[in-house]
Amino acid sequence: MTPPPPVEPAPDPLPDDVPGLLPDPAGTAASSDATEPVPPARVPAGRSLRPGEGALVLAATPIGDAEDASGRLRRLLAEADVVAAEDTRRTRALAARLGVTVTGRVVSHHEHNESGRSDELLGVVAQGGTVLVVTDAGMPTVSDPGFRVVQAAVAAGLPVTVAPGPSAVLAALALSGLPTDRFCFEGFLPRRAGDRARALAALASERRTMVLFEAPHRVAEALDALVAAFGADRPAAVARELTKTYEEVRRGPLEELAAWAHAGEVRGEVVIVVGGAPADGPRDVADLVPEVLARVDGGERLKTVVAEVAEATGVPKRDLYAAALASRTP
Repeated sequence: MTPPPPVEPAPDPLPDDVPGLLPDPAGTAASSDATEPVPPARVPAGRSLRPGEGALVLAATPIGDAEDASGRLRRLLAEADVVAAEDTRRTRALAARLGVTVTGRVVSHHEHNESGRSDELLGVVAQGGTVLVVTDAGMPTVSDPGFRVVQAAVAAGLPVTVAPGPSAVLAALALSGLPTDRFCFEGFLPRRAGDRARALAALASERRTMVLFEAPHRVAEALDALVAAFGADRPAAVARELTKTYEEVRRGPLEELAAWAHAGEVRGEVVIVVGGAPADGPRDVADLVPEVLARVDGGERLKTVVAEVAEATGVPKRDLYAAALASRTP
């Protein structure tokens, strides 16, 4: 197919280079210019995945060490018609650190404008252009923007591909020392104690290794909630600042990790990895009481929780109810 003729883009409202700009380590910088329009596509030879065909490309960016950037990411940053960035300043800073000159338009694409931006980005793809989607760190769509535009592209029958790379999920899983043959990613835990308790109660019998994200100032309370839901002895790991200068991985029982978190301030980007439930599953009534109480403390009715847990585990409902009441009696 013959590519369409080039279309002259509108003037770029953002500068092509920002010398000396570095990412904001505290994550406080606001994403720039959230409303600038996406320009029409320009399609020089070799820009698209296939001659004359546009594409939406999801690309992983370094989670800490810039040397983890792939050669493909460098090329895409240099050649894409549009770079849709979670934070345009950080993406330009990354390009500068990589020695890459971004020749396409850089536009913001984050959780607050993703729905409205998708149609504009896909319009570029439909015209034969390449749209590169990147986030501040790691893989787009994984607890980061990108899902909505991918969903829309799939629905529209437009090409979508990926340039894989760094992932905090897989890095933490590999370093945890826990089983990796089967795992699940649960993202961020709910902030409210009741919602968090209910979410963890639903995972109490999950046999796969679980990977969670957490903000550093909530790590201690998250680990306390994990102890209440899974038991003090469940093996786990806390990985922080992966690939960075102060990378640290703590491994041990949940109770031990919770004590560590309470002993001092936890800093940096944090991933929590928790071992799955034992294959046999908890059968002793006493082992199930912490799960029941955690859900009750989260706002659920004791009788309802006891009935559900008893049915799921096979223990006598009457015995579980009595044990839960006894544990709550001073």
